[in-house]
Formats: sequence, C-alpha cells, structure tokens
Amino acid sequence: MINALRGMKDLIFEDAERYRYVTETAAKIASNYGFEYIETPILEETRLFRRSVGESSDIVGKEMYRFTDKGGNDVCLRPEGTAGVVRAFIQAKLDRQQGQKYRFFYFGPMFRYERPQKGRLRQFHQFGVESFGEKSVAEDFTLIQMLSDIFDALGIRYSVQINSLGCDACRPPYRENLVSHLEGIREELCEDCRRRIESNPIRVLDCKNEHCQELLSEAPRITHNLCDDCDRDFQQLQDLLSNARIPYRVDPNLVRGLDYYTGTAFEFVSDEIGAQSAIAGGGRYDRLVEYLDGRPTPGIGFAIGIERIMELVRIPEKERSGWYLGTMIPEGIDSILKLAHKKRKNGEKVVVEYSPKGLKGHLKGADKVGARYCAVIGEDEWKNGSIWVKDLLRKEEKVIPIQEA
Repeated sequence: MINALRGMKDLIFEDAERYRYVTETAAKIASNYGFEYIETPILEETRLFRRSVGESSDIVGKEMYRFTDKGGNDVCLRPEGTAGVVRAFIQAKLDRQQGQKYRFFYFGPMFRYERPQKGRLRQFHQFGVESFGEKSVAEDFTLIQMLSDIFDALGIRYSVQINSLGCDACRPPYRENLVSHLEGIREELCEDCRRRIESNPIRVLDCKNEHCQELLSEAPRITHNLCDDCDRDFQQLQDLLSNARIPYRVDPNLVRGLDYYTGTAFEFVSDEIGAQSAIAGGGRYDRLVEYLDGRPTPGIGFAIGIERIMELVRIPEKERSGWYLGTMIPEGIDSILKLAHKKRKNGEKVVVEYSPKGLKGHLKGADKVGARYCAVIGEDEWKNGSIWVKDLLRKEEKVIPIQEA
C-alpha cells in the first residue's frame, strides 16, 4: 500500500468539513472588509523567497522544497503566501497605479521541510490577507480587528501580542546597540543565534531556545529606540486596540520569522493548543515591494495557520437540507434520474440511490446524508406516475404526482 508522505495529510470527512468552514468563514469576513480573492501559483522561482523572506531565515536556509526543473530553472514550492502575492502585484503593474489601494485574500497549501508535529505539517494550509498602498496605522489596526472577528466567528479564544520593528531611521542605531549586547553573551548563545549576529541580529530575539530567551531578557528593546514617527504610530495602535477592547500585550521580543517585516508586528496566541500557542501572525512590510523591483508601496498582511486551529473550531450543527431520491423497483430509476437533474438545475442539493431497496433502507440512506426530504418510487407510485415524499424535519409524508415533486 502506498501511503501519504511523512508530514503530508489527507483532508477527508470531518477534517475536510472543518477546513472548508474555516476558509469560507474567513473569506466572508475578509470580503466584508473590502478584500478581493487572489490565487497565485504553488511553484515559484527560488530567488523570490531568497530576496523576500531572507537568506538568514530558517525557511530559506533549511526548510524549502527546492529543485531544478526540466528547463533548468531553480524553483521551489511556496513556503509562505505573501511573497507570491507581492510578485503578482508587481507583475500586474499595480505598483504603478499612484494613490490606489489594493486588498487581497487567499488560502491554500504551503510547504516547509521541518519535523512534523501536532498542528505543524510539511504541507500545511494558510488563510492570508495582504493590503497595498495604505500606510496609515489605522490599516494595521483594521487587520488585527479582522483577525479578531474571524476567531470570534470560529469560537476560538485568543489574545494579541504586538511590537514595533521600527523603520530605516531607527533600526540602524538599534542594531548597533543590540549587536554590542549580543557580542557580550555570544559564547552562551545557540549556534543559530551566533550565526544571526552577523547576518540579521534582530532575529536572535525570535529564537525559541529557552536558554537563549533567558540570556536575552536584558537585551535592548527596540520599542525604547523608536524614532518619533514609529513611536507615535505604535502608541496610536495601542490606543485603537484599547478602545476596541481587543486584548493585547506588548512583546518586545516579537520580531516574526521573516526578514521583510518593518513597523507593526503582531501575533494571535491561544492557550488552548499547548506550547505551540501562535495561531496567526503578520505585520507591516513597507519595503518589500521595492525589494522585489516594484515601486515603493506600503504593505501589511497576516496569515492564519489552519492546521493549528482545526481542533479548536466549533462547527455549527448542520441543518437537514436537500433531497434524497430512490426507488424500490428497477423500472423507477429513469424517473428518479430525470427528477434529480431538474432539481439540481434549480439549485437544489440532490443525492440519488441507484440500487432498488426497501423503504426502510431508503430512509436510513436519507438520514445518513442529512437530507430534509426523502422521495421514493414504489410499485404503486410507478403505475400511478406519482412519488412518495417525506419531510424528515417536520415528520410529514404524502404521495404526489411526480411532476409536482
């Protein structure tokens, strides 16, 4: 027997239903916020992620599914969604539309070669949004508010962690202060952190090693080194969150795992999933469009790890809907198929049982598929051109001409 690859999982039955419920719920809320659907290819040029996510990130350094295709191109399966959307944004020349604002949402599979564990797979799914052309901190707040609306709708408890990563004006002096501190504890840090001191020191703060986190407790805080503009924006964001009664706390070590973030960074966490508590995150990336050869365009987005929240989602109990059609005699199948086709063309859900069986068997079948109506042709109905129909919700039944069905 051939099994799915390690870290890859089929979505069937309840898992498929949960995935569909999450994406449909999130898509509806994103649409209510004025976001439009976009879909980008799963396969992209490797250099897209090397330039956007960053050479120093674990994703590029360790986790990408990367290979050379038959045309000699260096390609990879997308490890995250933002870079592909930004590439599509530039390729469509939307960055040249001065003063225009564009907002997109998407969902689908991403790929990272890492150790599989609960809620973390090698093929996983994300729901994400990206907003381009709006530099107001009110947009930062709006995306956090949208995320809170999504998790409220899904019945998931959460809290929000926020930070500011500064801008090109305040990050260089902060980097100097941070590197100076890290050099003093270099030998006690893990190997990854020692490497990042040279390549991207701010990502040392993102290390998940408990010993490193203890050592970093006295590290300089970027929120203490913000320029006037970044400090004003960060204070305004906190005021907006407080006024909206969205629970949050400032986490000075929150830097996110990707190199393209600037300004606001945020994560949604839940205590319902154990140690791996992050269920969504995002932030501002005002330089990313420019890094990928587009015209300077402010941007901000977020992504939800769908597998991380699957077990937490509370799906409303399904109401009975649609029709179950069956026959007790072989001669009735033609009439059943014609009736089913007419109903489907009218937009109704119809399940057909092709095999003749007794009424009890048909009622069980209708119950199994959650149909509201069970309609069956027996020998008498076949002779009379009628059909027996039962409303399984109201427990009412009658025999009617098949044309009326």
